[in-house]
Amino acid sequence: MIRSLHIENYALISRLDMDWAEGFSVITGETGAGKSIILGALALLTGQRAEARMVKAGEKRCIVEAVFGVEGLALEPFFEEHDLDFDGETCLVRRELTAAGKSRAFVNDTPVQLTALRELVNQLIDIHSQHQNLLLGQEAFQTRVLDTLAAAESLREHYQQAFRAWRKAEKDLAEAEAAARQQSEQADYLRFQHDQLAEARIEAGEQEHLEAEADMLSHAEDIQTALAQTAELLSGDEAVLTQLRQAQRAMADVAGNYPAATELSERLAQSYIELKDIAAELDSRAEAIEANPQRLETVNDRLTLLYDLEKKHHVESVEALLALQAQWAAQLAAIDSSDERIAALQAAAKVAHAEALSLAEQLSAERLTAASYLRQRMESLLQPLGMPHARFEASVTFSPQQLTETGGDAVTFLLAANKNQPPQDVARVASGGETARVMLCLKSLLTGAAQLPTIIFDEIDTGVSGQVAEKMARLMAGMATAGRQVVSITHLPQIAALGDIHYKVYKEDDSDSTSTHLRRLSTDERIEEIAHMLSGEKLSEAAMENAKELLRKHA
Repeated sequence: MIRSLHIENYALISRLDMDWAEGFSVITGETGAGKSIILGALALLTGQRAEARMVKAGEKRCIVEAVFGVEGLALEPFFEEHDLDFDGETCLVRRELTAAGKSRAFVNDTPVQLTALRELVNQLIDIHSQHQNLLLGQEAFQTRVLDTLAAAESLREHYQQAFRAWRKAEKDLAEAEAAARQQSEQADYLRFQHDQLAEARIEAGEQEHLEAEADMLSHAEDIQTALAQTAELLSGDEAVLTQLRQAQRAMADVAGNYPAATELSERLAQSYIELKDIAAELDSRAEAIEANPQRLETVNDRLTLLYDLEKKHHVESVEALLALQAQWAAQLAAIDSSDERIAALQAAAKVAHAEALSLAEQLSAERLTAASYLRQRMESLLQPLGMPHARFEASVTFSPQQLTETGGDAVTFLLAANKNQPPQDVARVASGGETARVMLCLKSLLTGAAQLPTIIFDEIDTGVSGQVAEKMARLMAGMATAGRQVVSITHLPQIAALGDIHYKVYKEDDSDSTSTHLRRLSTDERIEEIAHMLSGEKLSEAAMENAKELLRKHA
């Protein structure tokens, strides 16, 4: 429930602080006094769209803040999910709007997304304005009513999960079938491309190896000559090795008289061994190198094949060709196995549909039970409200072929307000006053079933008067039990007199502007306010007595 409300610089409100209490409260005031402004400020807390024009002229920002009592409402999971402080007793909700149109939302002084604010506050308060009467003609609202009365929200959520799983399975199947059709058309082309590469027997690194071999074969004579000449320079009669051997022996001869010559001799000996080994390798390589025109032609033909394939497929390496080959092999494997995959997806979709259908049937059964209960309760509630012959029905028609997000039911609320009339679609046959009474009765049932802490009615008494208005007031007062708040904004004295607490909205003018205010009325002020509602601007003694009588009657 709302414990306090603070509004600052919103529309015509400079500052408004209001303490709220349990029970049935009424708010009255002349047309245009600003009742809708207060509702608009509360609507900001429910996550409705904020506009810069809401900020009071000349001010930089507006603030709407409310303290809610949340004890016993099982909201811990919400606060844990959003990492918000929670003491289990109260919750502070704030919405700020700047003159530039920027909006921010807070829960317990922590910034939150608007979706989180909406999720939280919609569990704490319901504002029933006149335009919400249009919901009565919407099947989604009617279905939700039955689900709430049946306490089937968990079952409905379970069904929706199964429904989405079935739809996804159907989508996966359709995509697989479409892909199979498309791939089947491309299969011959893919197979030709793949087989051409497979027949080429390409190996990784092959191109670089062949290019190096082709380069060597093209210069075989030059390479062989260079190797032979180098070997001759190292190992000929007057070559490097002969001279190096002589130098090593010269150092060895003087080593006895010159110790440093020992190390030099050893180093020369090592160099001699290394160069001798190089000379032998040069001879070997020179013998191995030979011009081979046939091999060169074979290598060049292979390179030409690789270059042609790379050009054809717009790649620059054999590795890229191998990647294409692997890709096409996978696609062909998928095509070859598509029948098995499609069969598996068909089976999965069938199982998912069976699960969704089973839950839809359970949900429909719960709704039928709730529809019977709703008919009995609505007729018992409507008949005292000036509709003594009212007949109300909730038609539930199940169609297993027409599963939707809400189930397989087509739900329609039917009403016969008079004798000898068949019940018809309530949205088409109900007058404005009848619609208001139907919605009030529905809200009464829903508030009890959903345990909503606070509900506000904005002139739900439109189109009624006299005893009917009194009965509607008693119904609203009956909703205000077990710590629940019910607030009615009304123009009818019969309803105002039944309120446990009475607030008045009024305007005041000063030299610069007009401001909206709200205050809680004392007993004497209530008498005077109700008397004005009975007789108009000019008070009469009779009106004052009538007001006192109304209050005594409902005390």
